[in-house]
Amino acid sequence: MKLFYRSSLPVFILLTMFAFQHSFGQQETPDTDNESNTEEVADEAPEAPQKVEVNPAARDEEIQARLNEILAATKRFDDANASVENGVVFLSGIAKQDEFKDWATDLATNTQDVAAVVNRMTVEQKSVWDFSSAFAELRDFRNGAIQAIPLVVFGVVILALTWMLAKLASYVGNRALGKRIPNSLLRWVATRAMMLPILIFGIYLVLRVSGLTQLALTVLGGTGLIGLIIGIAFQDIAENFLASVLISVQKPFRIGDAVHIEDFEGVVQRVTTRGTTLLTFEGNHVQIPNSKVYKATIENYTANPLRRIHFDVGIGYDDPASKAQEIVLGVLKQHSATLMDPTPRVLIESLGASTVNLRSFFWIDGAKNNWLSVRSSCMRIAKQALLQDGISLPDEAREVIFPNGVPVVMQQPPHSENTESNGQQSSPQPGSIEHEMDRKSAAIRNQANEEAGSEAEGHMKSDMEDLKQQAKQSWLPGEGEEVLVGE
Repeated sequence: MKLFYRSSLPVFILLTMFAFQHSFGQQETPDTDNESNTEEVADEAPEAPQKVEVNPAARDEEIQARLNEILAATKRFDDANASVENGVVFLSGIAKQDEFKDWATDLATNTQDVAAVVNRMTVEQKSVWDFSSAFAELRDFRNGAIQAIPLVVFGVVILALTWMLAKLASYVGNRALGKRIPNSLLRWVATRAMMLPILIFGIYLVLRVSGLTQLALTVLGGTGLIGLIIGIAFQDIAENFLASVLISVQKPFRIGDAVHIEDFEGVVQRVTTRGTTLLTFEGNHVQIPNSKVYKATIENYTANPLRRIHFDVGIGYDDPASKAQEIVLGVLKQHSATLMDPTPRVLIESLGASTVNLRSFFWIDGAKNNWLSVRSSCMRIAKQALLQDGISLPDEAREVIFPNGVPVVMQQPPHSENTESNGQQSSPQPGSIEHEMDRKSAAIRNQANEEAGSEAEGHMKSDMEDLKQQAKQSWLPGEGEEVLVGE
């Protein structure tokens, strides 16, 4: 809101100054100084009288005397002379401007009893360093500025009153709509809509006072056209603004919700007129334009804290699939982080090259537990339970070709005489098949009692509290020091 005030007020002031400058620039004020009379008269557009009255049947001497008196009185010529012979006037001298030469011709033509006019005057060539025209313009500007001071003061007062009325309307509208429109962005749009007609009326009134009625009507009539042009020029900005309004109305998420938008997952920090800011699970701030947010598919993980997750496990073809399903289902039901409603399920997902692939589905409370940690814990315990009950977990089958064959060496069994003479059963030799089987069985027995949560899995605690703490310690984009600095 403060940015709107700072950016709008200078525009109104500049427009008012332009209007007054245009107004007093068209006014003309005569100078009363004796020295400037001649220059001002010289700048005026010359107009010859329609008829110059002389005594009836004027003689050439009378016409000549009359014309010379007029030419000398105007002070528009140097060495001006008019001679008359048989009603024909011959003009000579130096005219200060081209218009003055034409004016002298019209003057002689309109004189009584003049039959023809021959103008032999020349036009004075001004120096390139002649600044008289510039000085004249400066004097006109000075005189117009002095005359426009009351209009400027009145216009500034009108603008100040208009601005105060607009802010008052914004304040009253904000208070009146506070309960009806709880969304701050929608209230901001509504209050700006209240302020705009008042500001336009103030500009119109200032233009009318300055005498620019046509321009004032153009401002009123061209408001829609200006809005259309601005909308085309700032299409992306306008699209983001309208999308922010629609997001505020439809409310697909709230501040603090964990969402998935396009390729980003995180917690919503704030929604501005330009974009939506997310704090990702990696701890980074991502600002997505609202136009993309409104068009994208939004997954809100917080709207329903319950979340269904799954994992796959492959068993051998020689193992009973129903037994493996019961083992995994028992693990899921006994797990402390899984929910019994909805009930967990273990289904045969596909038949692979060397394994029967089981897919396990179960639900957790996402507000309490981290789904990745719970999934890891369930996979770890299910793997150990399957191995303990003799269910094999083979890897993908691989075909290896030996062109020259594979030599096979048969291992000789231990001598029975040694066993019988000692009266004891000999232990398997290291490296033998029996030794490897005994070692694996001992490892399975040692890992029989797997705990549901572990420190490596973060005890399955939810990440939301950690993200909230990270959000408090970080700054949001748009805050902080100004990044644009002068040289």
